[in-house]
Amino acid sequence: MTHGIDAHKRWLALIVLCLGMLMIVLDTTIVNVALPSIRADLGFNETSLVWVVNAYMLTFGGFLLLGGRLGDLFGHRKLFLFGIALFTLASAACGMANSQGLLIAARAVQGLGGALVSAVSLSLIMNLFTSPADRATAMGIYGFVGAGGGSIGVLLGGLLTSAWSWHWIFLVNLPIGVAVYGACVALLPVGKAPANRGKLDVAGAITVTASLMLAVYAVVHGNEAGWTSAQTILQLGIAIVIVMAFLVIESRVSHPLVPLRMLTLRNVATANVVGLLWAAALFAWSFISALYMQRVLNYSAMQVGLAFLPASIIMATFSLGVSARLVMRFGIRTPLSLGLLVAAAGLALFARAPTDGSFLLDVLPAMVLLGLGAGFAFNPVLLAAMSGVAPEESGLASGVVNTSFMMGGALGLAILASLAAARTDGLAAMGADAMTALNGGYHVAFLLGAVAAAMASVLAGTFVRTHSHGQARGATSPASPS
Repeated sequence: MTHGIDAHKRWLALIVLCLGMLMIVLDTTIVNVALPSIRADLGFNETSLVWVVNAYMLTFGGFLLLGGRLGDLFGHRKLFLFGIALFTLASAACGMANSQGLLIAARAVQGLGGALVSAVSLSLIMNLFTSPADRATAMGIYGFVGAGGGSIGVLLGGLLTSAWSWHWIFLVNLPIGVAVYGACVALLPVGKAPANRGKLDVAGAITVTASLMLAVYAVVHGNEAGWTSAQTILQLGIAIVIVMAFLVIESRVSHPLVPLRMLTLRNVATANVVGLLWAAALFAWSFISALYMQRVLNYSAMQVGLAFLPASIIMATFSLGVSARLVMRFGIRTPLSLGLLVAAAGLALFARAPTDGSFLLDVLPAMVLLGLGAGFAFNPVLLAAMSGVAPEESGLASGVVNTSFMMGGALGLAILASLAAARTDGLAAMGADAMTALNGGYHVAFLLGAVAAAMASVLAGTFVRTHSHGQARGATSPASPS
């Protein structure tokens, strides 16, 4: 992939790829600030409003693995461009929506486009940058986009909704999408078609997509239907049965959608488990801390966005420079484990934030630690997830790690929100005032998020194979053994 493109163009291509990914990441959080306005304008009720978020999550989570495999079969560049075009057109439909049905349908198409872009973006970056130093820096930049995009979305959502209307949180994607598409056509090398393309595993594609979509549906509706309800248990049970059928299919077909040998690679398997736990902790921070500042500290949407800026700035500083140098010096294990441990400390600080908390004493220190932790961790976890994978399967590996993040975030947030609500109800029943009960629920979510991040840190420190500086080239080459 790197043939025919000079170093300057490679870095320009990286910026464009990250800009495309930023659009996708922003749309996971930018909508949350605008939900009250959308509800009032289109007449949603409490039950139907959740589909503005869930329709996006459902298709995004369901099509990641299929998108990664399609990229390997038909070309990562082609699929990235198709995903950007689909996401941009769906954004236009969202922005012009004048009915509930149109907005929800367009959000589902947005999720599909986002899944295709996310599934192959890591592959494109891994193929553009082959030297260990450049790859570590490129992955650091990509990691910052993934880690900081959510908090930027909160700020941008508040700004656009306050200044104009909720329609602009979607319409702002149009010029960005057009620019990204044009720049990718100009900068990304076309690349050669795979010599042995193989066949698409249709049965595997249907079963894994169905199981992921059903699992996401069960998770996002777990709080509403009840985690112990017959509906939720049945849906999760069916999803597990379909996953088992998928594994049987993959063990028998000649061209599997997910070669099971990939899951036996130590770094790949560990990175995906770590990514799942880390995403659960990250979503707890991003969403629950925003609720704490809005509902307990009475911050406006704009103030919440500004409160995330210190973490975003620190993430940028460490992801774009320091993290890459640490990976080159110490390998991927130490920065990953240390970063997750620092993030766990930040979540633990939030778990003691009082109802009358101040920004300087109770918000800023936790934000600083979480910014440091995310800045350290994202680069090495992505490198670990892609290490030891052959270039022709890099799209699939990208789809797998993105699926781990997606499922970890969705499952973690749903469970933590449910436990927080139960704790709030319990404290209220014991006579606590409304604000104390609400904050007590948030404390549970933050504490469990800290536990998830600490568990991820232990797993990374124990099982991830690291390499010295002299071995870094072999460690980070996708064609090398992990």
